[in-house]
Amino acid sequence: MAYVSPDGIRWRALRDEPVLTKEQVQKSFVFDSQNVPFWSEAEGKYLLYYRVYQDKKRRIARVESDDFITWRNPTLMEYEDGEGHPRQPIEELYTNQTHPYFRAPHLYVSTAARFMINRRVLTTQQAEAIRVDPKYFNDTSDAIFMTSRGGNTYQRTFMTAFVAPGIGNENWTSRTNYPALGVVQTGPTEMSVYVNQNYGQPTSHLRRYALRLDGFASVHAPYEGGEMLTRPLTFKGSQLMLNFQTSAPGGIRVEVQDEAGKPIPGFALADCQELIGNDIERAATWKGADVGKLAGKAVRLRFVMKDAELYALRFAEPVTGAATTTTAATTTTAER
Repeated sequence: MAYVSPDGIRWRALRDEPVLTKEQVQKSFVFDSQNVPFWSEAEGKYLLYYRVYQDKKRRIARVESDDFITWRNPTLMEYEDGEGHPRQPIEELYTNQTHPYFRAPHLYVSTAARFMINRRVLTTQQAEAIRVDPKYFNDTSDAIFMTSRGGNTYQRTFMTAFVAPGIGNENWTSRTNYPALGVVQTGPTEMSVYVNQNYGQPTSHLRRYALRLDGFASVHAPYEGGEMLTRPLTFKGSQLMLNFQTSAPGGIRVEVQDEAGKPIPGFALADCQELIGNDIERAATWKGADVGKLAGKAVRLRFVMKDAELYALRFAEPVTGAATTTTAATTTTAER
């Protein structure tokens, strides 16, 4: 059922009948819980991500609409690694919590719940001690992180836990550590996710986890140093803004190359002012050269780093910040 509201307080049904049923999406799917709809600016349509049961596994599907009433193209989501290859194994993901990232709405982030069915951690005595419902200690769960640029694919670059279970038996019960919907800004340099804890127990609650803006992942360079080279990309804007941190002896320099990998005059590594510090957004500079003159052209970015983390980059106009944003988790797979 779909409901609408002019103020978020008073609601009415959009129509008397359901706008989406199991029969509409696909009879081979089990149309289940945790349906997450949103308007996609990038795709120009409403999207709905929902849980299905396919081939004896909990999976995620999506369906799309122009008016939130008529839905079409039910699609089972697939998973790729960071290089575009199919990701195996296919794990059971119970809830998906897919939504546009507020700092880069062309990227959808998913703080999904990973369900390890029949992976029992607690003994009966341990379960009784924390008073968990007997139905909810035969499995265990954690939260994982995925992204999508639309279509039928999630990028599962990371198979490790995004939020792993904490210390204490109460954290190792079935369906504990399922994230709530949303990644929200909670400070000038901070964003938060909310995760359920102690599922099926008298102490059940939500817990807030905080991380830096864009801090889902980073490109890391050790003390000995390292490099990252992007694929060819085009951009709009006149400044390259970086979200990064270094140690005192660490630093980051950026070289702008042409599509073939040759340094562009004025933007070679030796021309770049080394970035040292810890900032959510600081412009890279090249001895007075204006990177804006390269806008619209295919370029590669070469990052030479030492004891540093690069969380995100974006090209922007001064002050207004109108730009194309790419998080560090997807920088290496940027496409023209």
